Amino acid sequence: MSSTFIKTAFAASTLALVASGAAAQEHKFRLHHFLGAQAPAQTRMLEPWAEAVEENSGGKVEIEIFPSMTLGGRPQELVSQARDGVVDLVWTLNGYTPGLFPRTEVFELPTVYMNDPEATNLAMHDMFEEHLAEDFRGLEVMFLHVHAGQGIQMAEKEVRRPEDLSGTSLRIPTRTGAWVIEALGANPVAMPVPELPQSLSKGVVDGALIPWEIIPALSVQEQTDYQIEGADRTRFGTSTFQVSMNQARWDSLPEDIQQAFRDASGRDWVAEMGRVWREVDDFGIKVATDAGNEHITLTEDETAAFMDRLAPVVERWTEDVSGKGVDGAALVETARELIEKNAAQ
Repeated sequence: MSSTFIKTAFAASTLALVASGAAAQEHKFRLHHFLGAQAPAQTRMLEPWAEAVEENSGGKVEIEIFPSMTLGGRPQELVSQARDGVVDLVWTLNGYTPGLFPRTEVFELPTVYMNDPEATNLAMHDMFEEHLAEDFRGLEVMFLHVHAGQGIQMAEKEVRRPEDLSGTSLRIPTRTGAWVIEALGANPVAMPVPELPQSLSKGVVDGALIPWEIIPALSVQEQTDYQIEGADRTRFGTSTFQVSMNQARWDSLPEDIQQAFRDASGRDWVAEMGRVWREVDDFGIKVATDAGNEHITLTEDETAAFMDRLAPVVERWTEDVSGKGVDGAALVETARELIEKNAAQ
C-alpha cells in the first residue's frame, strides 16, 4: 500500500470525524449570568440543567455558561441582552428590572411567600401560561424559581422587633423588598448583590434583606454578626428568578431541540430546584454560625408582629399593579391557593 494512499485515507477519515463532530453539536448557546462560577446558582442549577438539555438533545446542543457578567454589561441589562439577542440565554433576578415583570412579583410578597421554595416554584409553573406569560414578551422562559426567602442580616445590631430596624439602612433585593424595608421603618439602599460585602464593611448599609445562601458566596459572615428569621423558617418575602432564551432563537429551533429544553425544565425540575435552594440556604446559615454569628429565630409572637407590619405591603402592591391593568388581588389569591395546594402534595 503506497504512502500516498495512506495519507489520503487518513486525511479523509480526519475530515469525516471533524464533520461528524460539527454535526453532533449543531446548536450552540451562550448563557450569561451575574454571579461567580462557584456560586450554587451555577454549580447546583445552571450546570446540571445545561447538561440535561445537552443529553436530551443527543449531543446536538452545547451550552456554554458565562458567569460574573463576563460577556459585558451590568446585571440590570441581562433581560435586554436576551431580548435583543446579544446572548442566547440568561439567568437573572426579575427584580433587577423593576416593574418589568409585575405579575411574578406576587410571589415575592411577604405573607404570600412564607417559607416553601418548592411549593412556590410549582405554583409559578402552574400559573405561568394563564397568569404570568404576558410579562415575558420577547423571551422564551425555560423556568422560573425563587430562593429560600429574605432573611435579615445585620452587621452589628440585634433585631427581634420591627422597631429595632427603625432608622437603619438595608440593602434591597427588589422593589417589593424596598417596600418591606420601608414598612419596617428602615431605609432601602439599592445595589447589586456583589457590592454588598464592601458596603457592609464601609458602613454604607447596616444590613441586608437577603437569604442565607449568599453567605458563603460573598463571605457575608465576615461582615455580619446576626442572621434573623421568623418562626418555622418564616421569611420576609422572597425574590423571583428566570432562565430565559431569546425568542427569535427559540423560534428558529427544530421541534426536537425545543423538546430537549422543555424536558429539562418541567415540574419535576422546578420542584428539585426548590429543594436545592433550601439545601444551599441551610449550608449558608451553618457557615455563619460556625464563624460565630448568632442565628436568631423569632418567637411566634415576634413573627406575628413582623407580619402585621408587612401586611400593607401586599395592599400597596395590589394597588400599584392594578393601576397598570393587572388584577393584583386575583393574583394574590391564586398564588396563595396554589402554594398551599403544592405544599400539601
